[in-house]
Amino acid sequence: MPEVSSRPLLLIQTAFIGDVILATALLEHLHRTEPATPVDFLVRKGNEGLVQQHPHVRQVLVWDKKQDKYRGLWRLQQQIRAAGYGRVITLQRFASTGFLTAFSGAPERIGFDKNPLARGFTRAVPHIIGAGVHEVSRNLHLLDPAYDGPIPAPRLYPTAADEAAAAPYAAAGPYLCIAPTSVWFTKQFPQEQWLKLLAALPAHYTVYLLGGPPDVAACEALLAASGREKTLNLAGKLSLLASAALMRGAVLNYVNDSAPMHLCSAVGAPTCAVYCSTVPFFGFGPLSPFSRVVEIEGDLDCRPCGLHGYAKCPLGHFQCAYGIETRQLLAALAEAEQAVMG
Repeated sequence: MPEVSSRPLLLIQTAFIGDVILATALLEHLHRTEPATPVDFLVRKGNEGLVQQHPHVRQVLVWDKKQDKYRGLWRLQQQIRAAGYGRVITLQRFASTGFLTAFSGAPERIGFDKNPLARGFTRAVPHIIGAGVHEVSRNLHLLDPAYDGPIPAPRLYPTAADEAAAAPYAAAGPYLCIAPTSVWFTKQFPQEQWLKLLAALPAHYTVYLLGGPPDVAACEALLAASGREKTLNLAGKLSLLASAALMRGAVLNYVNDSAPMHLCSAVGAPTCAVYCSTVPFFGFGPLSPFSRVVEIEGDLDCRPCGLHGYAKCPLGHFQCAYGIETRQLLAALAEAEQAVMG
């Protein structure tokens, strides 16, 4: 066993599920480059299940943003100061995590220059959205500003219980997964478009609709409207890691520019990412060995309309989604089938 470093490191990522998944690429990098350093990970309440059993995480700290948010932030700050971290690294540009970092007492306090408390960091790294720079690369530069190697994929580790939960569905013959929803309306392929795909998919595939508890109703509505046989709504029935285990064995996973795409990246699952209002150029694209991006053919003057998307199309037409053709999605499936055949 390598000698354990005397000064542990803390990573802070309290944003959305996808952001936490992408941050796991740093865990892989740290494990390769400094395996003796204990690494703790701070996430928001609800996301801890992603990394609680992660083999490269010593301890998971949790911030409950919905209950006693600022009192909890103060308690975390005291906990962090008492832990004696050698490095505290925030992957976010918000004042709350900047506060935890700047006042952590760690000799090295690292974050992005756009954080409002960056003046309290010992190193503030430029944050560049666009230019084709992937989020994983942006994060890696917090650890090593000179890093110019390949982009390591994020990685999650489904437990034996997660694998067992997915196993009965994975055993049902060749299957496809569709994660049809997104927190942002303009990042979500519309139901009418998913219905066209479901109608065109080869009948021998079982199709699983995936999502969390908030997505159950939308997936049920999609299932009912499709009338397709061999289609099951698994939204709300599988944990995130069990969903990832199931996606890993699919011939192809159809996802939006959202958390399920990053789940695929973290287990190497074949991915077809549908981009509506956003673009891969922002740096959040798929990282699976087999990845295809589908977006409207040709340019739209209004696209992209924002980094995260909107509650509705600002111009009312949502052509970036409705202009995507079913044949584009089927072409990705044909390529995935060829890849499976070798």
